[in-house]
Parts: sequence; structure tokens; C-alpha cells
Amino acid sequence: MSDHTESVDPQSPPSRPDVPAHDSEIGTVQRLAMNRTGSFDWDLETRTMNVDDAGLMVFGVDPETFDASRPGTLVELLEPTERERLNLSVDEAVTSGAHAYSVHFQVPMPDGEVQWTHAQARILRFPDGRAHRIVGVVRDATAEVTHSEFVLELEKRRQRQTSIVERTTSAMSRAASVDDVTAALSGPGGTARLGCEGVTLGLVENASLNVVAVSGHTLEAFEELGSGDLGRKLPLVDTILSGRPRFITSPADLVRRYPVLEPYEDRLGFSSAAYLPLVAQARSLGGLAMFYGKRMSFNADERILCLGLAAILAQSLQRAILFDEEREFATGLQSAMLPRRIQDVEGGEIAVRYHAARNGRQVGGDWYDMIALPNGRYGLVVGDVQGHDTHAAAIMGQLRIALRAYAAEGHPPATVLARASRFLAELDTDRFATCTYAQVDLGSGALRVARAGHFEPLIRHADGRVRSPQVRGGLPLGIASYFGYEEFPETRLDLVPGETLVLFSDGLVEEPGADIDTGLAALAQEVRTGPPEAQALADHLSERLWERWGAGDDVALLVLRRSPDMGSSLAPRLHQYIHQADPEGLSDARSIVRQALADWDMEDFADDAELVTGELLVNVLLHTEGGAVLTMEVLPEPVRRIRLSVQDRSSVWPRRRSPGETSTSGRGLLLLDAVALRWGIEPQGEGKAVWCDLGPPDPSAEDDDRADGTGT
Repeated sequence: MSDHTESVDPQSPPSRPDVPAHDSEIGTVQRLAMNRTGSFDWDLETRTMNVDDAGLMVFGVDPETFDASRPGTLVELLEPTERERLNLSVDEAVTSGAHAYSVHFQVPMPDGEVQWTHAQARILRFPDGRAHRIVGVVRDATAEVTHSEFVLELEKRRQRQTSIVERTTSAMSRAASVDDVTAALSGPGGTARLGCEGVTLGLVENASLNVVAVSGHTLEAFEELGSGDLGRKLPLVDTILSGRPRFITSPADLVRRYPVLEPYEDRLGFSSAAYLPLVAQARSLGGLAMFYGKRMSFNADERILCLGLAAILAQSLQRAILFDEEREFATGLQSAMLPRRIQDVEGGEIAVRYHAARNGRQVGGDWYDMIALPNGRYGLVVGDVQGHDTHAAAIMGQLRIALRAYAAEGHPPATVLARASRFLAELDTDRFATCTYAQVDLGSGALRVARAGHFEPLIRHADGRVRSPQVRGGLPLGIASYFGYEEFPETRLDLVPGETLVLFSDGLVEEPGADIDTGLAALAQEVRTGPPEAQALADHLSERLWERWGAGDDVALLVLRRSPDMGSSLAPRLHQYIHQADPEGLSDARSIVRQALADWDMEDFADDAELVTGELLVNVLLHTEGGAVLTMEVLPEPVRRIRLSVQDRSSVWPRRRSPGETSTSGRGLLLLDAVALRWGIEPQGEGKAVWCDLGPPDPSAEDDDRADGTGT
């Protein structure tokens, strides 16, 4: 600044004596001084700074005490952090080659107030770019900065309110049931979502208040102030009955309004509260209380926010209550159409599960059934009617009864499904159904299965392996009759002791957005690793899979386990079924035999047992139309020996042949003669069993009567 800067007093602007003192004649310097704006001239070469009186007044410095040769005295007035921020701003502008800078900083005034100051300057440079002078203005910017802070705070508050509304709306949009609503309020992040420290939700039920959600510091956390009749003089009850909100600015205010709360005043963990009625379509649903740890004034914006949250919650609750009522009706209808109980089975254990979908109001047409049949057999059913509504459930009920009647008449599975398909087609509905029907005899393990567009069953073997046997199938029920193709071929299997049959509907394996093979592989894995007992396995599958996929579809599940026959520690036993269409079954059977003999401490006979196992199984798989059941047991007395038996469904007995030099068959019985101690053939119901004994010779043993003349 120049040395000729005019000194002015902003409180009493100087006037020229020869000119009338009119406002229009106030000079530029005086006008700037009146607005607390001054100027400075900083010579970087001489390290001096000239500041006019108005500029010094901005800093609160007496012009008489200011020394232009010591410009740092102005900066020394600032707090260290402000001083550092100002120096950095100026140094950066000078060293970066800039021609100007602008900075806000706080200056402590002699009266103790803090003033926001704005400096704006021009940097003069030599032709080589070196700065030699800074000329600028300083002014009192307190008013504008304070206003700016107010605007920023107002905007921040509005953004917070908008965020609260958006988060609450998002959470409520995903809440289908009343339980979902209460979980959104009282679960993790519930109070933070509403912008408070505590929340209480109470619903009106049968002329009483039922507090269904409490989280954080709340008044209703006290047991005697929670649920109860609507005749009590309590804030939440008062709000519900009057339909008017109550805004409490302090615990003392709460006690003054409701004297009954005086004993609890010292134990309240909040400073303010808002009690809001929940009303939807002129129906009082209940009340919402929000509690705040800090003192709230509940200005107009805050009250509007609270009322808006109450409106969002009321609409969500009304929708959730309607959802629960419809769901209760639908699931009641579904449950009424399923068997009330499943009887115990002789020779095994059975478990059934039905889970209604949690997403949406729909119930599906999934069902299970077990039907007692003549001669100690059982019919097992799992099916699924197309659609997810009460109409699908109604069709399911009719179809289940019809299929049950056809099965009880003793028809084979193919006939049962054909008649059920015709029945569904005659209902004149646009729905179809998929179904798996199996007849099982737990005494012999015989299993006859037919499918109508449904999933193949799973079988867990006694050693824990899980396979999906190749069960042939036909078209879905209804569609098969429409196209005149009521063919449902049967597949005959054997369920050996200790094996488990699993029938299921699609809700157990369908993961949204994933291929169905992923779900089937997951199911096979869980069946493999689950507990062996039927009830425990059914619970395990429900928990690990139905919950895993999101419970978006209903599920019918049936688990049947044939009682295991493990023998004793002296005479262990194993059973294994080998399906004819299973290319790995033969190799697995050989491995199982070798491992079992190792476990039974009879490894010396593993090679012979593995050879005989392969020959007997190959004979069945090549020359019959079904699978085979392999049984291996230890005969402990008088000498510990191994008995191998392979059972099939064919009535044709093997016969001796002398193979030629180039023949590839006819050697099986010759191998038995060479390897086994004795062997024989037994008729067994619908087929036969070829057996042989392996082990150390027993000189005192007599010929086995069961050889029937064919033994050696």
C-alpha cells in the first residue's frame, strides 16, 4: 500500500469542509471503510507491508502501533492452525506461478469475538516470473460466512432427513409380513435407520396394546409399561386413542404430562421422544415411539419428518397385516389338504416335510403322501401342481385324493399315474402337475418307481455314496392325457438295508439365477454329508437348502430309510445295490468289497472276493433286465469265512458251459469252482441269488445243504 493512504474513521466518515456532506459525495475509500474493507501493499523485495487504516481495523490493530517493516505482526494475531493455513495458501500461490489468490481465515478480535476475514490479492511478477509485490484487499466476511454455515447446516440437516426417509422406505418396501416390519425396526441398524436411539412399536389387538418391537433406550422396555389394556394413562396409549402425536422435549416434560411415570424418571435413558399414531385408511393400527439421546426441539421440519416416517410405517403395517391374513388362510388351506400324520413303517423310518414359500402370498401345489398298500407295501408320492396360488392348492388336494384312491386299489405305478393324469385332464383346468410315485416293500427292498415329468429320486447307499438312479419317466400329469400319451414306464430298484430314498419337489433345488444342476449337486452333497436318520436328514435338508435358496418356493420332501442290517462285531455284513444303467457301479462294488474286508481284518481274501464279485455282477448286468443286490457277510463259526451273494430279479438260472478258446463268456461258474469253497443258487421271491463262500478251508465242515446239488 502507498504511504499516502488516507486515514479514515468508519464510525464518523470524514467530509470535505467545502462540500456538503451528502451520501452521494462519500469517497471510495470511505465507502470501503464503512463496509470494513481495507487494502494492503506487500513489497516482497523490501519485506515491508503498507496497510491502510481500514485494513488495520479489519485485523483489530491500532494504526499507531503498526510497524510496516514487520508485516508478520498481523499474522501473529491468528491462532496457530489458522496462521499455518494462511501461510500455506500464500506460499503455494507465490511458488506456483499464480497471479492471484483468495483465502478465508479467522481473526481473534480484542473484544474476544472471532471474525471471519477474507483476503483477495494480485501477485505482481518480474518478466522472469519472480514475484516481487502483492497488492490486495481484506474485508470482514463474518456475515456471509455465518450465513453460508447456516445454509450448509440447513442443507446437511435436510440431506439427513432425506436419507432417513429413503432408508426407511427401502426397508419397509422389502417387509412383507408383520415380522419383517418388526425385524426392520428392532434388528441391526433399525434405530440408526430412523435417526433415533430407541424405538417402540405397539399394535392394537383385541382392544389391547401389544408391543411387538422394542430396541434401544425406550420407556416400554419396563415390563409394566409395555403391552396391556388401552385404559392406562401412558403416552403410547394416549397417542393411539387420541390419534394425535406427542412430542416430548425432556423427561421432566414427559413426567409432567403423565404423572404415573414419575417413579421411572431417573431411569430413563433418553432426553426427548416422539409418540406417533399409526393410522391407515381411517383405521388405527397402533403407535410408534422414537426416543432420542439428545435434547430435541422438534421444530417444523423435525415434526414433518416424524409424521412422514409414521405414515410410511402405517402403510407398510397395513400391507403386512393383510399379507399375514391372506397367508394364514392360504397355508391353512394347504395344510388341510396334506396328510395330517404319516404312519410309522415297519422295517424302516420315514420323514416328511412341507415348507410354504415365505416370499409373496402364494402357496403352491406341492404335496407328499404315503399310502399303505396290501402285503405290507407302501406307496410314496411327491408332486407339484403348476402355479403358486390357492387354485393350485385346491387342485393339489383333489389330485392327491384321486391318486391315493388309485394306489390303494393296488394298481402298479404306471397305472396309478396314467389314471391320475386322466383325472387331472378331466378337471377342465389349465394346470398340469409333475409327480414321482414309488411302491416299496421294505421286507425285500423291492422298489418300483414311475415319474411324470418330475425329478428323479436320490438314493444314499449304506456307505454314504449318493446316486440318482436312471428312472425313466413320462410327460407331466394332465399334459400326458391331452396329447394321448399316457405312458409312464416303471423302473425296478432295490433298497438294501441301511439305504435311504429321497423324493423332493423343485423348491429344494432351484436357486434363483442359477442352473438347476447346481441345486441338484448341492442336494446330493447335503444328502451325502447329512445325518443317517430320516427325521434328522429331513431337518438337515430343509435348513441347509430351503433356507439357502431364500425360501422363495414351497417344498415337499419325503425321506425313507430302510432299517440297516449291519450284523455284529463278530459277523459284520454289508449290502449294496448296483443299478444296471450305472457305469461306475461295478467298479464301486469291487472297491467296497476290498475296503470292507480290510476293515474286517480279512485282507488276505480281498483278491478272490473282488474277482468273484466282478464275475457275479457282470453275469447279472449282462444277462438280466435289472440291477443286482450285493450282500457280503462274515460267517464266524466254526471257521471265520466270507459269504458273497448277488441277487437279481431274473428267474433264469446260470448254467455251466465249456468256453472255446476264443469265447468271452461261460467262465463265471468255472471261476467259482476254482476260487470258492462252495457255492450255490437259491430262489428268492421274484428272482434268485447266487452265493459263494470264501476263506480258509474247514476240514470238519459238512457240505452246505443250500447248495441244492450245484455246489462243489
